Amino acid sequence: MSESHSGRCLCGAVRFEFEGDPNWVAYCHCNSCRRNTASPTTVFIGVDRDRCRFSKGKTAVYESSPGVRRHFCGTCGTPLAYDADRYPEEIHYYLSNLEDPERFRPQAHVYTREQLQWFEVADDLKRYPGTGDDA
Repeated sequence: MSESHSGRCLCGAVRFEFEGDPNWVAYCHCNSCRRNTASPTTVFIGVDRDRCRFSKGKTAVYESSPGVRRHFCGTCGTPLAYDADRYPEEIHYYLSNLEDPERFRPQAHVYTREQLQWFEVADDLKRYPGTGDDA
């Protein structure tokens, strides 16, 4: 039986859960994610849609570009997930919203071509100028 994981927004109005391990875990350095989170980078976990769900509340959704939806809590504003037409079988949750974020370590950096020059990360993880799919 696979392990279950859960996460939530800051106020707790929206919760999500998924079964098993994520497909991948990666830092994203793209401009859109930086603006969405007001931080120099963020970490996503990719999970198959058939292993996850929003278990409490309903997300508000903002279409940040054609075919890209960003889910967030309509009450407290916490970003919760990235959902894109180019990944129809997967949803990307923000790692920091998990109840157990230390459980999963990033495996790579994506969109490093947009990384802030002053933001240095001292690790040996793979780096991709775009998505990991571009490799």
